[in-house]
Amino acid sequence: MSFSLDTNQQGKVILVTAGAAGIGRVIAETFSAAGANVHICDINPDKVAEFVASREGITGSVADVANAEAVSAMFDDLKSHHGRLDVLVNNAGIAGPTSAVEDIDIDAWDYTIAVDINGQFYCTKHAVPLLKESSSGSIINLSSNAGLFGFPLRSPYAASKWAMIGLTKTWAMELGPHGIRVNTLCPGSVKGSRIEGVIERDAAEQGVSVDHIRKVYSAQSSLRLFVEPEDVAQMALFLCSPCGANISGQAIGIDGHTESLSNWLDTKSDS
Repeated sequence: MSFSLDTNQQGKVILVTAGAAGIGRVIAETFSAAGANVHICDINPDKVAEFVASREGITGSVADVANAEAVSAMFDDLKSHHGRLDVLVNNAGIAGPTSAVEDIDIDAWDYTIAVDINGQFYCTKHAVPLLKESSSGSIINLSSNAGLFGFPLRSPYAASKWAMIGLTKTWAMELGPHGIRVNTLCPGSVKGSRIEGVIERDAAEQGVSVDHIRKVYSAQSSLRLFVEPEDVAQMALFLCSPCGANISGQAIGIDGHTESLSNWLDTKSDS
């Protein structure tokens, strides 16, 4: 019996939130290379314009997913460009504050939840009617290894990432009868400007070196490595291919096997 990995996405329409940079951009490029028509949204208008201009087959909208009206307008834009949707990639998210629970700024908590939970809900709510019309609808949510472990000093981020796994399993149950599969990817620390910004901010807030924080992050996994954005994109593509036809309701780690996030506190004294 022969086996062929068919990742062809020809003719499909893919929406990637926060798709103009970082992991989202790599996911958008990967699906585009597989033949899909990709629509991105991003909060940064310059990055949206640059990406759309740089690659044929990419369309885009400027939207803050934490704003329900902006999401509604973005879906109007998507429908005017493509008229349909086959895959939603809920990639948009922010790191939120790094603070002990008693020190977390309430506005920072609220905005993290607004982007990381509300934004994915708004996008899914609008996407589902379109996905029900597709013969192979799929939703890929981006959680984190923080959705599988407690994450000291990162309460709002951890809360939102755990929430996405619960929503994934709930939506998989609701939408399965309509042929829509829903899965969550749980990356570890992913190489790129975003994690470098988080590392620099964490180092400044804790009064330790950037190298120390980077070592803390890398030591959280068995492989002691940061994940490549392409690793995340390829898993998303696999789940949307015929090979992923019976995979739904899953939280899939792409993290080199996270052993624990508690070493964040264990190693502070080593700085």
